[in-house]
Amino acid sequence: MPSILALDQGTTGSTALVVHQDGTVLGRGYREFTQHFPEPGWVEHDPQEIFRVSVAAMREALGASGETPVGLGITNQRETVVLWDRRTLEPVAPAIVWQDRRTADRCRELRESGLEPMLRERTGLVADPYFSATKLEWLLRNTEYFRRAGRGELAAGTVESWMVAKLTSGRVHVSDHTNASRTLLYDIRSRAWDPYLLELFHVPSEVLPRLVPSSGVAGETDALHLGFSLPIAGLAGDQQAALFGQGCVMPGLAKNTYGTGAFLLMFTGERVPSPSRGLLATVACGAAGEPAYAMEGSVFVAGAAVQWLRDGLGVIDRAEDTETLARSVPDTGGVYFVPAFVGLGTPYWEAEARGTITGLTRGTSRAHLARATLESMAYSSAELLETMVAAERVVVPALRVDGGAAANDWLLQFQADILGIPVERPDLLETTALGAAGLAGLALGVWQSTEQFVQRRKFRCFEPAMDAGQRRVHRAGWHRAVEAALAWARAP
Repeated sequence: MPSILALDQGTTGSTALVVHQDGTVLGRGYREFTQHFPEPGWVEHDPQEIFRVSVAAMREALGASGETPVGLGITNQRETVVLWDRRTLEPVAPAIVWQDRRTADRCRELRESGLEPMLRERTGLVADPYFSATKLEWLLRNTEYFRRAGRGELAAGTVESWMVAKLTSGRVHVSDHTNASRTLLYDIRSRAWDPYLLELFHVPSEVLPRLVPSSGVAGETDALHLGFSLPIAGLAGDQQAALFGQGCVMPGLAKNTYGTGAFLLMFTGERVPSPSRGLLATVACGAAGEPAYAMEGSVFVAGAAVQWLRDGLGVIDRAEDTETLARSVPDTGGVYFVPAFVGLGTPYWEAEARGTITGLTRGTSRAHLARATLESMAYSSAELLETMVAAERVVVPALRVDGGAAANDWLLQFQADILGIPVERPDLLETTALGAAGLAGLALGVWQSTEQFVQRRKFRCFEPAMDAGQRRVHRAGWHRAVEAALAWARAP
């Protein structure tokens, strides 16, 4: 029975899975890589390090499985921009990560010029440093780079473009529609690069990748990387891959991924959503991997706040310690943590916001801070779903969840309590990689349908236990804390 190799190239590390046709994971590999913070609000990655650790993770998974898969699916951190030399495949600058806020002034200029309504209409997005266009514009402000890009000597793309270029030794420069829809350079209705937006952001068309389906053979890897060649048959941005991996291919189905950030998507099918209050419209993958649409809300910092507790403050040794600490206290002691280290996403879209902790007293302990950190993920995710439900006027019967922090039972119970609806966790949390495997497997005939791909999945259900009055008190405290963060950001 055939298997698929899937690579999930994330913000802090690369995960590889070998997924059997029966849905079992035969081999797994993982490697972290370095985060660079050269200035406040700046976040960079080394593209060559990303490629090295990704290949190492894939080799580890292959070695553990003993399999020779029939194809490769790739999913990736979205919006992160890489610019490289087409001939040498050498990056000309560090990758600018989706969390990076260096172009906040440029985005403010776009809003003040009255261009945001046009951007929302054409792209489904907002004028925010989160998206790729202003990052690429910032890189191409270098006159030499701009000229070389116009001559076709440089190539740009999000991380899946970079990975495909490297794996094919530069023969293939492509992006799929889900990633392209996150750039602010792509018309979400015509599903093509938009000439007007390229001109607005000073991006030569010659630098951009060719657009390809999320499910379909885009190229073939060189044998030197993995020991044999593989068709690259699946490409999708991480959140769209997770939506597909959760089986959310019917309108109204929703999932939330707790990773470095938290990302909640609701599938809308063939209809481009017209979101309000800072929600986004994005391209998703339909039941056959074809382009479809979803509504999305984004929390920039979720699991990254736990990482900060561990690496920045040293108050925990492992991420798992947060669950034990949260259970050790009855509440946060009035502490609320708004981890807006790189601004606030949905529904606020305030690039100038920064992390804020309110309610500290002499009695505040590391347990209170750990619990407040977990609660912040649940509160911010609840805001996303609440905003979507209001915009779409739908009833969401349950929220499916995945990502690293979804392993935390305490968090998921609190999430269900704050939402007032069940939260469903699949037996395998790596649904992002699974989604990439599914897209590649559909293209190569490993699975005949999405239904066949997801039919073996099992879910654990967390039922809400908090009464409505308590829920209102908790949510009111969170909103008060967010207002404090916004007041700081918007003070003269």
